[in-house]
Amino acid sequence: MASPQIAPFGSWKSPITADAILAGSIGLGAVAIDGDDLYWSESRPTEKGRNVLVKRDRTGTTVDLTPATFNVRTRVHEYGGGSFLIEKGTTYFVNFRDQRIYTQSLSTDPKALTPESQKRYADFILDSARNQLITVCEDHGNDSPEPDNFLASINLETGELKTLVSGNDFYSSPRLSPNQSQLSWITWEHPNLPWDSTQLWLADINSTGELENIRCIAGQSQIESISEPKWSPDGMLYFSSDRDNWWNLYRYHQGNIELIYPMEAEFAYPHWVFGLSTYTFVNTEKIICTYTQNGRWYLAEIDLKTQKLIPIETPFSNITSLISNGNIALFIGSSPTASSAVISLDLQTKDWTILKQSSELNLDARYLSVPEAIEFPTENGLTAHAWYYPPQNPDYQAPETDLPPLLVKSHGGPTAAAGNALSLKIQYWTSRGFAYLDVNYGGSTGYGRAYRQRLDHQWGIVDVDDCVNGAKFLVEQGKADPNKLAISGGSAGGYTTLAALTFRQTFKAGASHYGVSDLEALATDTHKFEARYLDRLIGPYPEEQELYKTRSPINFTNQLACPVIFFQGLEDKVVPPNQAEMMVEALKQKGLPVAYVPFPEEQHGFRIAANIKRALEGELYFYSQIFGFSLADEVETLEITNL
Repeated sequence: MASPQIAPFGSWKSPITADAILAGSIGLGAVAIDGDDLYWSESRPTEKGRNVLVKRDRTGTTVDLTPATFNVRTRVHEYGGGSFLIEKGTTYFVNFRDQRIYTQSLSTDPKALTPESQKRYADFILDSARNQLITVCEDHGNDSPEPDNFLASINLETGELKTLVSGNDFYSSPRLSPNQSQLSWITWEHPNLPWDSTQLWLADINSTGELENIRCIAGQSQIESISEPKWSPDGMLYFSSDRDNWWNLYRYHQGNIELIYPMEAEFAYPHWVFGLSTYTFVNTEKIICTYTQNGRWYLAEIDLKTQKLIPIETPFSNITSLISNGNIALFIGSSPTASSAVISLDLQTKDWTILKQSSELNLDARYLSVPEAIEFPTENGLTAHAWYYPPQNPDYQAPETDLPPLLVKSHGGPTAAAGNALSLKIQYWTSRGFAYLDVNYGGSTGYGRAYRQRLDHQWGIVDVDDCVNGAKFLVEQGKADPNKLAISGGSAGGYTTLAALTFRQTFKAGASHYGVSDLEALATDTHKFEARYLDRLIGPYPEEQELYKTRSPINFTNQLACPVIFFQGLEDKVVPPNQAEMMVEALKQKGLPVAYVPFPEEQHGFRIAANIKRALEGELYFYSQIFGFSLADEVETLEITNL
């Protein structure tokens, strides 16, 4: 084996190129089981981000169900999720272009069930006893300042829509009891988001499909975040709640709420999208579940008779979309060295099988940087969490006196979390000689409600402090060059990035991907789901208008002293393009190096392969120009004003 070549950090040649990442790379979404057939959704960058339903039959044959002119994706809450349902060979799905529900049997083309309108649908279930779907509906055709959200039924023969229950700001998770006599669901009100405070409801359904005896059974008497209501096969209602700091599993039985298994762990994700599933019933006596501790997810079974939790050993440290038919569990799993895949787990033998891998890139493991969970000191005597990735490439080593550039990642949300699943986009950086720090700043999920609430009224402070202190921690350990510290983030992470660059002097460059620069603009010009998000993160608006101004980077560009690059979708409704454009213009006027890369066909997040490549390579090119290292690969250049 040849000795490693000596070359500066950042200039290493890597097999993990943008083209290699995107070639044969897909996003994996929700999974489904219908009889002996297994299903999942794929988001395909090479098809402009189109979402396709894929079927795998008992012989292992896989076929696309979704015709090329359809895109399975709902826009309820703008983030979507819960866009399809498959029952007894019939598929019900939302088409992105017109937001109508379509039905499709295995031998026919899709047929529209709902008429053309300004209504959107998500998270539907089949009420076979009454020949209808029950769904969350979001109506954008009213005259009010924001759309109406409610639960509705849709007749499967006529497409007629009837309102089942309305009056709350938000609805999710309608779930039918096994005998189809009761319906449960979740609601919440402005200014709360579903990880702040929700209510769990229960009602009886009469023969005509109307709801009776509607009552709130949890979340009314105390502030708690409730999610994922599910009925057991014997007709008991289960759900997750953080009433005792951690999202643990509970059940409603004979008017009482019982804790299933107390644990300092999270058995739920924040409800950003519909259709999340972190536990599933095998039978009346057993649950298969996934939970997270210290950023890592685990698989386990809970014996409901003994209320014991038994770990299931797998290599997967990120687990989503967990469902079961009693014989197998189906989920999306990944690990630090394996990209996400559709996994089938035999519940008897506990053997698992990969059904579909998200990436066809076959990499030598020696090029992979394995993350380390670290804790580091931050403000007020507290500690924060992050995943640290050292530079890794067997073909190179840097000169002995050199330290690597560090790219700090501030995740979106901000109520979200960074996991340790293999990300080829992260490996793109580490295999070129960058150190990478994926920060789970205060406000992140996975560490209990109290950790999540650190960000209440402190957005732009706690998250920034944690990103800054994470970078300083690595510098103090001799793992990063203090003169080559960069920070990057998208959406809310883009705000943290811009705030860190504006209000602190630690970082020497940064990249904002559809990030927020003007909190006032975000508070007055965003979609309903997040319209009052900032009430908790900053304070009520306009009462706290001055605070919004003092936390907005756009108002303090005079404090900026380092280069920034911006990537922005021009059809973004969550963070409108004018936020990036105002910031770019201010930096130009100040004389700082700045670059702006707009994408006309993109919304909130980039789904088109060419744009994903442009954003990845463009950010690398930008840092190479700012930090002064040569690139091993030819990448498309971009204009940097004031360089």
